[in-house]
Amino acid sequence: MFSKLFSSRKPAAVPTASVPEGLRIYAIGDIHGRLDLLDELLTAIAADDSARAPAKTHVIFLGDLIDRGPSSAQVVERLRQFDQQNPGTHFLLGNHEEVFLKALSGDRKALSFFVRIGGRETVLSYGVSEEAYLQSDFEELFELLIAHVPPAHIAFLERFEDLITFGDYAFVHAGVRPGEPLANQRTSDLRWIRDEFLNHTGTLEKIVVHGHSIAADVEVAPHRIGLDTGAFASGKLSAMAFEGDRRWILQTNGMAVPDC
Repeated sequence: MFSKLFSSRKPAAVPTASVPEGLRIYAIGDIHGRLDLLDELLTAIAADDSARAPAKTHVIFLGDLIDRGPSSAQVVERLRQFDQQNPGTHFLLGNHEEVFLKALSGDRKALSFFVRIGGRETVLSYGVSEEAYLQSDFEELFELLIAHVPPAHIAFLERFEDLITFGDYAFVHAGVRPGEPLANQRTSDLRWIRDEFLNHTGTLEKIVVHGHSIAADVEVAPHRIGLDTGAFASGKLSAMAFEGDRRWILQTNGMAVPDC
């Protein structure tokens, strides 16, 4: 069912790049409502971090916490609490969060699109019954969302960022428009771009670490590193860690790929 969502682009070598000394960064790909995989990966990251020399650790979530998987509300709450308990946590706004927030603001066009891109599962995760969902028109569905989504969740999502940089890396949800400086990137591209970015063959201002575009495994190319491995369908939630000029992969089997 989901096979067309997965690409098989052949990875290429990434030029040497680094993050500032003393930092360790974990970037996590699209979660899409898979609380089970999120908890497994956070446990693996905590174990990996504690097994290494002391460093100032940052955890970056690349966006698309919600939709498609069964536990979007629970993922949002888990990460809202994680953020409060872990300084150095960062969240990027994915296109799915963008649509969700627009729907919650009363944008009926966004609400219609939301239910077409996996929003049904998100609505149900907030405690709306299947029967109520199926019997609702868009006006009634909007009222159900307002009644069930906690204001704390909305406020949390509204704080998400669009672009974070550390050293030679830029972290975004979808990608960047080639030829445009990072400072001039449009938020629509940072959250939605696909082919123009994925098919780019040259270098960019920084190596871009992103989610959004599903592949069968972590993708490493000269200009980008893709971490969306389709967790909602594949069961594989992926992260990459960065320290100095090294990086390594952690996935939901709890095992880390050796440093590269």
